[in-house]
Amino acid sequence: MTFWQIIILASIAVLALKVAGYLVPPSLLEKPAAARVADLLTIALLAALAAVQTFGAGEEIVVDARVPAVIVAIALFALRVPFILVVIAAAGVAAGVRALS
Repeated sequence: MTFWQIIILASIAVLALKVAGYLVPPSLLEKPAAARVADLLTIALLAALAAVQTFGAGEEIVVDARVPAVIVAIALFALRVPFILVVIAAAGVAAGVRALS
């Protein structure tokens, strides 16, 4: 199978999944269990994406300047610091760690 054939098949699969989502009856989505699963699934996917982007480099797990920057960002978010200050602080920590190493 060529690269473009895989891309086309994946695109068709995504389109089919989207169409299937529109066919789900609204009454099913209004149930508390389904709403809770949808909410938790969104959070889990975002957490997995953040972990992969922070610790991943190709097929390896890497601990570099991103890790302390994310830890600082988490701590500042817990303290309810405004988002722009969190970004600036995390960028400063990452730059500082990279400058020292």
